[in-house]
Amino acid sequence: MRKLIATEPRVADLVEYVDRELAKDEARIQVRFASPKHGTEVVDFRGVSPFIDEEFNEEWNMFMPRAEGAARGIVFGEFQLGNMVVGEIVEIGADVTEYAIGDMVCSYGPIMETVIVKAVDNYKLRKMPAGSSWKNAVCYDPAQFAMSGVREAHVRAGDYVVVVGLGAIGQIAIQLAKKAGASIVIGVDPLEHRREIAMRHGADACFNPIGTDVGFEVKKLTGKLGADSIIETSGNSQALEAALRGIAYGGIISYVAFAKQFPDGFNLGREAHFNNAKIVFARASSEPNPDYPRWNRKRIEETCWELLMNGYLDCEDLIDPIVSLDESAQAYMKYVDQNPDLSIKMGIEL
Repeated sequence: MRKLIATEPRVADLVEYVDRELAKDEARIQVRFASPKHGTEVVDFRGVSPFIDEEFNEEWNMFMPRAEGAARGIVFGEFQLGNMVVGEIVEIGADVTEYAIGDMVCSYGPIMETVIVKAVDNYKLRKMPAGSSWKNAVCYDPAQFAMSGVREAHVRAGDYVVVVGLGAIGQIAIQLAKKAGASIVIGVDPLEHRREIAMRHGADACFNPIGTDVGFEVKKLTGKLGADSIIETSGNSQALEAALRGIAYGGIISYVAFAKQFPDGFNLGREAHFNNAKIVFARASSEPNPDYPRWNRKRIEETCWELLMNGYLDCEDLIDPIVSLDESAQAYMKYVDQNPDLSIKMGIEL
């Protein structure tokens, strides 16, 4: 059997492995579909620390003890790639009662032919309803961050909403904002095909930030008022400057992105003061949630899973390309690392 790993920074390869025996509280999944994470996982794959913002390469061993990789336990040659898997349970431990052989399930897991997961008291191991979409299922992770961003932007019926960055998180945020009753939903992304997908799934207008004064265009579209809320998923400093220009007085910028250090020249500008902007940092995976104790990560996850499985959210257009396991190493390097503009979220069919 084979699994996808990083053998060194920015190099992926398929390697053989031998499955171990199950513990009493575990289940073995025969993976049918999988998908990597196009965000923080790629930072690890590249061997880049978010704290020092340098590539390790030949100096990797020197930087690693004080960088993200050490905290994550990353060792190239063993670092498995992947985020979500969908497959069939083919074996269960003696203590497993909530799942049966033959169940189709979704779980966090690496890209490999079989995945072993804890199957007792594990609410993250999700059963797939009959007829549900595996493409929706592998968007379980980005949906949580999109929902957090929309909730903390306090999107309400009739609002004017902007979503900056139309990767998987931004695309799902577009859908959630529109379905929450937003009157105008605007997407911002330099890539045309991403803007086209957003327009198909709820955006009323989209702008290319390259060569466009996005803040000015948002003000024009909203009768000079500006956006009630802006959901920022790109982590780009210029995007934040544009958001501060396009926000309405007292509006909320919900900052979802895990930004790197901004470059010299970042300017909050007079708009930040006169627009009385509020910037909140969205929390999906860290506790306590701002709405604690009513909301926590478990509730966010359960709600996202329900919306993905009942078709309220539609992620079919987000999964492209879909490659075989044989193609996965080259495809990972091409679509996830080297040319992320070519893919919102890559799918793998085993």
